[in-house]
Amino acid sequence: MAVIGGGVIGLAVARELTARGSAVVVLERDGIGSGASGVQPGGVRQQWGTRVACRLARESVAFWREATDRLASRVPLVLRESGYLFVARTQDALAELEANVRLQNEEGVPSRLVTPDEAAELVLGLRAEAIVGGAWCPEDGYFDQPQSVVEAFASGLDVRRAEVVALRPSGGSWEVALASGERLAAAAVVVAAGVETSSLLAPLGLDLPIEAEDRYLFFSDPISERLLEPLVVSSELRFAAKQLASGRVLASDLAARGDEQAGRTRWRATIRAAVEELLPHLAYVSYPLLVRGCYDVTPDRQPALGPVPGLEGLFVAAGFSGHGFMIAPAVARIIADAVAGSLDAVLETLGVQRFAEGRLVPERQLV
Repeated sequence: MAVIGGGVIGLAVARELTARGSAVVVLERDGIGSGASGVQPGGVRQQWGTRVACRLARESVAFWREATDRLASRVPLVLRESGYLFVARTQDALAELEANVRLQNEEGVPSRLVTPDEAAELVLGLRAEAIVGGAWCPEDGYFDQPQSVVEAFASGLDVRRAEVVALRPSGGSWEVALASGERLAAAAVVVAAGVETSSLLAPLGLDLPIEAEDRYLFFSDPISERLLEPLVVSSELRFAAKQLASGRVLASDLAARGDEQAGRTRWRATIRAAVEELLPHLAYVSYPLLVRGCYDVTPDRQPALGPVPGLEGLFVAAGFSGHGFMIAPAVARIIADAVAGSLDAVLETLGVQRFAEGRLVPERQLV
């Protein structure tokens, strides 16, 4: 079998298939975690606005709590459950959070609405008068060294540095053509190549609407004082911020797109305005480091998962819109099941054919 893509999704799928007895080769153009998996900050949350996203998150967080043992890691992989707080500045925004919390609770997510005063108790320094309420889940959190998690998934796998240029069905199996001119035969192929997935599948007649979307994070220098324990998100202010275990504070203008030289000053202004409004004790934190990442996004901000209709032995796991790390364990199990011929109910919702059939499942609680 071949898995195309050496990010956390491809590696998690390859690991699961290998554990089930398959001989798997991972083909990665640039290196393990060289794409989005190498720059994401390791966040893991269960607060979503669709049932399918909540279910993937619930299954994955059970894995993440036991990550060290499950991945046989040589270094501790600790999910720090510091919580996520989504704040609302208007009643309309609060009503949307309330609807999300109701759905999350039905799916077993222990989130709840909080009053402004309760929010200020959870996040020291938060201006209660700046919000009308919020949504909180204490089980949300992050991995301090997410790259170590990605590397742990890769341990023991056959990972080869190679660029895949074409896929061709070949007598009931697949031929994988490499830029070097080499041809590999595979009984099945899983394409987990992020934004490159569409171009690999287009010659086979599958129009998969996955596009690249720039994302940017600002980081402070390490600060010894603990200033911001939970992650705070304000969709209305286009703002998110968190202090990592290293002491660095990360902050983001959630709408930051395009050229970083042209946008850097404007994005800093967005962060500064949000800090003044919500978290004034962060006003003197500076952010000398700007890190660019890239989401592979679909029209509904949900992944494309599962078998490709009409092309036996070809599977997709791409279009994660920034939350691939969070749900990688559940995705790996679902794809491995599909390869074995067992289709999880999640694939009825997130299957690749939903785009052509107009069955989008918009996820709006995004960061």
